[in-house]
Amino acid sequence: MTARILVVDDIPANVKLLEARLLAEYFDVLTATDGYQALAICDTQPVDLILLDIMMPGIDGFEVCERLKANTRTAHIPVVMVTALDQPSDRVRGLKAGADDFLTKPVNDLQLMSRVKSLVRLKNVSDELRLRAETAHSVGLADLTSADRPDEVGKVLLVDGRGSSQERLVRALKPVAEVAAMSDPQAALFEAAENSFDLVIVNSNFDNYDPLRLCSQLRSLERTRYIPLLLVAEQGHEELVVRALDLGVTDYLMRPVDPNELVARSLTQIRRKHCNDRLRTSVKQTIELAVTDGLTGLHNRRYLDSHLKLLVDRAIARGRPLSICITDIDRFKSVNDTYGHDAGDEVLREFAHRVRSTVRGADLACRFGGEEFVLVMPDTPADAAAAIAERLRTIVEDRPFSLQNTDIVLSVTASLGIATLNPAGDTPEALLKRADTALYQAKNNGRNQVVAAAA
Repeated sequence: MTARILVVDDIPANVKLLEARLLAEYFDVLTATDGYQALAICDTQPVDLILLDIMMPGIDGFEVCERLKANTRTAHIPVVMVTALDQPSDRVRGLKAGADDFLTKPVNDLQLMSRVKSLVRLKNVSDELRLRAETAHSVGLADLTSADRPDEVGKVLLVDGRGSSQERLVRALKPVAEVAAMSDPQAALFEAAENSFDLVIVNSNFDNYDPLRLCSQLRSLERTRYIPLLLVAEQGHEELVVRALDLGVTDYLMRPVDPNELVARSLTQIRRKHCNDRLRTSVKQTIELAVTDGLTGLHNRRYLDSHLKLLVDRAIARGRPLSICITDIDRFKSVNDTYGHDAGDEVLREFAHRVRSTVRGADLACRFGGEEFVLVMPDTPADAAAAIAERLRTIVEDRPFSLQNTDIVLSVTASLGIATLNPAGDTPEALLKRADTALYQAKNNGRNQVVAAAA
């Protein structure tokens, strides 16, 4: 992992120390000695994370953070407050200013690297979401996702072996999340697998149970693999924390737990989970858009070209029948010429709806292009395919097409050509060609009929 990190501190020794630690991990490091310089750097070049000292001359870290978060160009950059101040009031003020995390001086390497890597991962996902949203907007699509939704309430599963600490942690998290608390680790594992959580917090205070076993099991299950894990450990148990991070735990806290730090770290992980979920949804939607016809909602020709070969190969390998039907709306050009392309689009959408009402669960319906549609019917011999095609022809002819917001009612018919897979071997191209030839014959015979290709 690499990222560009801005270190802001008015004490040169502090800057050099943090810079050396980050460079050793191959991060790209920028430095600033006051708030004004930091704001100028963020305004002129890309920054992935800011380590920001609070006590500085001119404007302090709180004001710098507020200005960064108020600027749409820099609001998405994670800010970590690095300070010698450890009063709860300072952390509350930092949260209100928009800080994403805190580090207390002197900063040890484990704390520094775990926080930096966690926030950089969040930033990377957030950037990808914004890029996808901008791309969708630029090509005229609705935003596929929203990069920042701070008002979302997270669902947290707390696994804690002691009732007293359970109560304290639930009370601290209650203002920002819905919390389910459990004492039995195995019951918690089933709970996490069966329900949707944005964060699992594991307290390592069990008397006769290794908390890392639960962390490992959560990372092993498909249903819980991507849920952020936050470990609460005892002071001095750095070895446990290191092993936990190696297992995939995303963050940790040391006891005694500062409620404000708990809230800050939990919110970071919840935002990361929400961003990851939306990114996966965005990828799925993008794939669907790539293989779906935007007007009718049916699969498009790209999907047909890739999927038909699979269906043909499978039918030949299994010795099963497969039929294909190409249908074309009769005299569709006259609809566009007489009533306009909006009316033509309405007819296409309604025609696709009727095609969809005809197909069975295993059938594949696609818009082939223009007013042509293709229906692929696995496990369907020629006689059954002819019956399905005739049913579609009847459904189109029997009920007129009404244009919205008008009194216009159109009588529409369709011609259909069908072809059945040659059991001795066939190609998708040859099968489509025979169905297209049958369609052409149906047109020549007077339209509004079904013609089957010769075997």
